[in-house]
Amino acid sequence: MAGPVEGLKVVELGVWVAGPAAGGILADWGADVIKIEPPTGDPGRLFGKMLGCDLGVNPPFEMDNRSKRSVVLDLTTDEGRATAFELLSDADVFLTNVRPGALQRLGLDFESVSVRHPRLVYGLITGYGETGPDADRAAYDVAAFWSRAGVAHLLTRPGDTPPFQRGGMGDHSAGMTLAAAVCAALLARDRTGTGQLVTTSLYRQGAYTVSFDLNTYLLTGQPIAIGQRETMGNPCMNNYTAGDGRRFWLVGLEAERHWPALCRAVGRPGWGDDDPRFGDARSRAANAVQLIAELDAIFATRPLDEWAQIFAGEPELFWSPVNALEDVVADEQFHAAGGIIDVPVVPDADGGVAMVATPADFHGTPWAPRWVAPQLGQHTDEVLAELKARRGGQSAG
Repeated sequence: MAGPVEGLKVVELGVWVAGPAAGGILADWGADVIKIEPPTGDPGRLFGKMLGCDLGVNPPFEMDNRSKRSVVLDLTTDEGRATAFELLSDADVFLTNVRPGALQRLGLDFESVSVRHPRLVYGLITGYGETGPDADRAAYDVAAFWSRAGVAHLLTRPGDTPPFQRGGMGDHSAGMTLAAAVCAALLARDRTGTGQLVTTSLYRQGAYTVSFDLNTYLLTGQPIAIGQRETMGNPCMNNYTAGDGRRFWLVGLEAERHWPALCRAVGRPGWGDDDPRFGDARSRAANAVQLIAELDAIFATRPLDEWAQIFAGEPELFWSPVNALEDVVADEQFHAAGGIIDVPVVPDADGGVAMVATPADFHGTPWAPRWVAPQLGQHTDEVLAELKARRGGQSAG
């Protein structure tokens, strides 16, 4: 199970999450990803301590760096930079999320690299884009993706403070985008024979994430109202609490289609006929506060497991539990969908460490992770020996 991009050589100069996430996806898919790290290591190696993990593990770093080879190079030295360019000489892809100004100082910006390696696909993730006043501004995804792109604002109830983003949400989205862009650029290289620069930014990724709202504003000048549970005009598109305190979400987007099923599920099959306040979608929206309060009282009478059985008898009533992490891990469907993958501790070992799978499968060329995240510099000697052997082969030729 080598994966769809077996044989692809990727050199990654990635820090924290976004760049390593793009490399991690390609590594899962079978690429040979050589991760260049400074002598102090990718700062993402600090995540375990930052999160208070006292078991000697670093779960976020493991997620994005499995199946890679780690090489320590001091890129502030001529020798380190020379080795980096030698690694790039037969690579297909260079991935980085280092700021453009720092890349220029190292001589690893696109212009410098492409002159020497024109077939190389150069994948770059920035915070705010390649040009403009903030092109070289430092950015984590909480800043560029979550805050500045509008995601946090749109998730803030009026009068409340903005919610905190969970770790790596924007980074992982940007990493998936860059991995897809790199694959597209490799297809273009097959036609043209030339590599190219492909980029995304955390800011653009955030804007695309809320493009439902943003494009509506662009085309109409009007924002979409931020929904509040107690006043939702369509009761079939709202969240509720069962009698055991567990929350669930009804997702009946088409109000007239899903309303009869909801009425039957809550034991009020003629509700709209019996009560003119709820007779049609317009009336239900006008009387949303009263309707939702009545539904709250009904749903509080049974635990969620009982409601789940009732909902199962209504094919036109779409719903989902609001799961905690432990619920996701215990969910049979999550496992059936391939959400967990076993990562071997060492190559070719049976079993391994259960981790979250990257979210794409290939049925003709299935992938499997090959080993856990490398120790800092674990493969330096191995990779340098490969470079030496290649030099020897070129000299003999």
